Amino acid sequence: MRRFVTSMSHTRRTSVPLCLRRPHARSSRRDAPREAHERMTTQPSVAVAGDGAATSAPFDLDAPEWYANRELSWLDFNDRVLAEARDRRNPLLERLKFLAITGSNLDEFYAKRIGWLRRLAETDRSQQTLDGMTVADQLEESKRRCLAMREELDTLWAHDLRPALAAAGVQIVSYEDLDDAQQAELAEHFKRAILPILTPLVVDPAHPFPFISGGSLSLAVGLRQRNGMTRFARVKVPPNRPRFVDLGDGRFVPLEEVIGAHLGLLFAGVEVIGWHLIRVLRSAEVGTPGEAAEDLRELIESQIEQRRLAVAVALECSARLPPLHRELLLDELELDESDVIEVEHLVDTADLMQLATLGVEELTFGGFTPAIPKRFANTEEDGRLWETLRERDLLVHHPYESFDATVVRFVEQAARDPQVLAIKQTLYRTSPDSPILEALMNAAAKGKQVAVVVELTARFDEANNIEWARKLEEAGVHIAYGSPDLKVHSKISLVVRDEPPGVRLYAHIGTGNYNSGTARLYTDIGMFTSDEAIGSDLVTVFNHLTGSSERPVTNELIVAPTIMRSEFEWRVRREIEHARAGRPAHLAFKMNALEDRDSVRLLYEAAQAGVEVDLIVRGLCRLRPGIPGLSDRIRVVSVIGRFLEHARIYYFANGGDPEYFIGSADLMKRNLDERIEIIAPVREPDLQAHLWHVLQTQLNDQRQGWRLDDQTWTRDDACTEVGVHAGLMEQAPFT
Repeated sequence: MRRFVTSMSHTRRTSVPLCLRRPHARSSRRDAPREAHERMTTQPSVAVAGDGAATSAPFDLDAPEWYANRELSWLDFNDRVLAEARDRRNPLLERLKFLAITGSNLDEFYAKRIGWLRRLAETDRSQQTLDGMTVADQLEESKRRCLAMREELDTLWAHDLRPALAAAGVQIVSYEDLDDAQQAELAEHFKRAILPILTPLVVDPAHPFPFISGGSLSLAVGLRQRNGMTRFARVKVPPNRPRFVDLGDGRFVPLEEVIGAHLGLLFAGVEVIGWHLIRVLRSAEVGTPGEAAEDLRELIESQIEQRRLAVAVALECSARLPPLHRELLLDELELDESDVIEVEHLVDTADLMQLATLGVEELTFGGFTPAIPKRFANTEEDGRLWETLRERDLLVHHPYESFDATVVRFVEQAARDPQVLAIKQTLYRTSPDSPILEALMNAAAKGKQVAVVVELTARFDEANNIEWARKLEEAGVHIAYGSPDLKVHSKISLVVRDEPPGVRLYAHIGTGNYNSGTARLYTDIGMFTSDEAIGSDLVTVFNHLTGSSERPVTNELIVAPTIMRSEFEWRVRREIEHARAGRPAHLAFKMNALEDRDSVRLLYEAAQAGVEVDLIVRGLCRLRPGIPGLSDRIRVVSVIGRFLEHARIYYFANGGDPEYFIGSADLMKRNLDERIEIIAPVREPDLQAHLWHVLQTQLNDQRQGWRLDDQTWTRDDACTEVGVHAGLMEQAPFT
């Protein structure tokens, strides 16, 4: 029988044996990776239940069968997102939004994962991943799953959501169904606002096959010349115009139909036989120019250009595309029939986001204004925030609590304050109109020392980050970049302030990006502190990021890739020892993904030893819970709903002396070994209480919480309770 902790009794402190206490001296942390490696190499491959658990047969924890496939687990996640589009408990436009998100996610999966698998398959199709599947099998099964999901998207749109929208007064109508006056009005709109943008490209002996950019929507046009010769032409649907043309009365016409009806203006003197929609998906996995690039920014700019020209991985097209056009496209794109995504109704469902954001209140979740935490309510006056932070640490939980009134205010006040000497900041993803970066430029203009570490390799945000880096440099901000092989993914901000009797450090450490836009859609947690040890650690980290110092040695912060893996392992093994000694042993982790093989293996060991393991995993999960004798003490929940779960929380019961951490890292190999990540301890009892509340609320949520049993996700679709997102909106502010 599982033991679920459901009260605040976790705050009780009991004596911990000296052998389980972690030393905090710098020298001990410097040796941590070596010590962890020694422990790992001496662990048996076959594990049995420990003293704290029932006896069970041994399991070979290195056997592939205990590890779920990464690609298929991610597709399971996208299925859970699609379930929100099916769920009639959600308002209609919210269902449409989830449909669009599912389509966008699929596009990204093709670009990232199908592209990667194709590259691996070109090298060795029989190569196996840790779950035992060959690359060839993964590619075949992933494509099969993607096609099935795309078909369901199309069916759900055509037979459920589109009719429901029409009944609610939002209609998608065909150009052919409009009366003469309406068609004439659209014809004028086409000539004035669309025709000048279009570029018809024909394929003939004088014109080679045109390049089709990834993700763009195009009309594949059949032409017949006066001599009877037929030709293929391509007309790109302009991505800078709305996909659905608003007629102003609740009706919308697809832009491609407006273009298709006026192709005669583009191909004068040539007969237009017909047109069909096509879309090419291209790989996001590209090579690097290596020594050809003089600096990192040049290298990333080159990669962006390469991605635009990257190999095709799929052709999405109308099911009625003529066979000759289909054959031509596959030949030119170097694809085969298994790479074709046939669509009966709507090519590119991601464009439905235009309709999903119409703002018809009765068809949405309704408006929401983030709360302002009580301790921030009176900090608008310059200097009051620093006074508050000298008294205690503060925790903010977005989007329930305002990002602008807390994190943005922190940076803006630092920029204005004449006593602030320096501001240091990391930037991974941000909004095009970031108030934080505007404040940093203002700070530099006032003569403050401002340093920003910009991660240029944040996937699909590279161009935005490069543009911001240029603006910041022009404003006098010192810019540093991560290396191509070690992304700076940590979310940290440091303010250096001149105060009697000397300089004082104030910090913000978060789980999410410094992005006011996503802060209204993603759930994230941030901590403000003036703790001297944490501030000193951040100085060390920033010196490492902007200079050429060796790996950062820290006392309070846990940093990847130097010590995070070993610190995580040490704490889990401490729980194992507590369980074997008969003391309470419990792990509760909240993360975006659980992909790292060694972490999964370690959690299996913990469960077998008697440790209760609770995991909240939004996306892919390699672990298989609920297997008797192996993982029946592990509970895995995934919360999907109005907001995108993004916060990372790590709780260790520690025999009654609990530890809490928040930060930027998931339990993925890339986070632990290939990125600069930071997680920070949260020690204030009331802040710990909020983190505990979040963990327990999500673990026990029946409305939004999916349960994983082995490799099957289930949820109670009949539940009428309030979900965790609505509940936390009601409860905010939390401090």
